[in-house]
Amino acid sequence: MTKPITRMNTKINIFTENICPDFEINEKKFINIAKRVLKFYLVEIFDKSCLLGQDFNTISFDILYCKSDKTHEINREYRNKDYPADIITFAIFADSEDKFIFDGEINLGEIIIALDKVQEESEKKGTTFDYELAFLISHGIMHLLGFDHLTQEDYNFVVGMQNSALEGIKI
Repeated sequence: MTKPITRMNTKINIFTENICPDFEINEKKFINIAKRVLKFYLVEIFDKSCLLGQDFNTISFDILYCKSDKTHEINREYRNKDYPADIITFAIFADSEDKFIFDGEINLGEIIIALDKVQEESEKKGTTFDYELAFLISHGIMHLLGFDHLTQEDYNFVVGMQNSALEGIKI
C-alpha cells in the first residue's frame, strides 16, 4: 500500500490540448490548478479513491478543451445520450477491473470540457469563466479517482469536495 509521504511526492503529469479556436485559455494555469486539486484530493479522499492499495509514483491524465458539438458527438457515440455536455470523463483506471500500472505510473484517463458550455454556465451563475473551468476540472478529477454522483448523497459529497478543494487551494 502507498504510504502518505509517497502520495505527497507523487509526480503528476497532465497533458492538455485546446481544439476550440473560439477560446484561448492559459493551459499552464489550469494544469497548475489541476495539479493542486489532485494533491488536495490525495490528502483528503485518498482512502476512498481508486488509488487505495495501489503501488505508484506517478499519476497522469489528459484534459481536452473543445466546443459542445464535440461533447454532443461523444455523448451520442459512447453514452447513447443526445445532448452536449459541459464535461465528459473517461475514467479508464477507476473503471477498469484490471488496474494497469506501468513503471509506477497510473494513467487515470481523460477529461473533456466544452469551453462554450463553461462560458454559458459562468454567465448563468454569475461566476467567472476561470472559476467555472476550475470547478469542472475538479469535478473531472473526482470522476477519474472513481467517484460518481448517482445518488443525491453521492452528488452532495462530490460537489462538497469540489468546493473544499477550490477553497483549499484559494480559487
